[in-house]
Amino acid sequence: MKVTRAFVLAAGKGTRMRPLTDRVPKPLVEVAGRPMIDFVLDRLAAAGVEEAVVNTHHLAALVEAHLAGRARPRIRISREAALLETGGGLARALGHLGPAPFFTVNSDGLWRESATPALSRLAAAWDDAAMDALLLVHAREAAVGYDGVGDFELARDGRLARRRGDAAPFAFMGVQLLHPRLLRDAPDGAFSLNRLYDQALAAGRLHGLAHAGDWFHVGTPEALAMAERAFAAAPGE
Repeated sequence: MKVTRAFVLAAGKGTRMRPLTDRVPKPLVEVAGRPMIDFVLDRLAAAGVEEAVVNTHHLAALVEAHLAGRARPRIRISREAALLETGGGLARALGHLGPAPFFTVNSDGLWRESATPALSRLAAAWDDAAMDALLLVHAREAAVGYDGVGDFELARDGRLARRRGDAAPFAFMGVQLLHPRLLRDAPDGAFSLNRLYDQALAAGRLHGLAHAGDWFHVGTPEALAMAERAFAAAPGE
């Protein structure tokens, strides 16, 4: 399956990264001399994505100015006067994403590829008859900079289940392949994508794919420093 469109989440305030994000929007925070959103857009371009809708809010003009000269993928801005959260922002942009499955990626996503690029693996694993959402997940204990308790358990058939105890083995990477039907009954206004994940989970249509490369969770200044050290030590993809 060829995926030609994507939604990039770039509207958040990056509050855990303050005071840095008081003056620099988190998508433009640099790792190894490059804004994080450029890593994401380069991955999307390499996967064949032709157009990406990017939502903006916090320091929106800076993000939009940075993206203005981008040709691959083509950029369409969805500016939010008030934050709509992950689900509301996606629902607002849905009309620009077409009828086919599309990638949705956090603008601060940093990962290293395995033998096959992660986005290509998602597209190859998509089963339209069985899935409404396919989430890229990573082994919690191997994630760089991640201090959470994990999000999901991953069954052998690829179906996801929510964390049942104090910790789950897999953390969601903020990289996913979604079908527009996932948002068929989406509410108006601000809401989290977790609401739609739970609906898909209840229907047995929420699946996951374990990433085989490294994942850097850049949520705090300390995690940013860890990512900087890792990319400085091994700058290649």
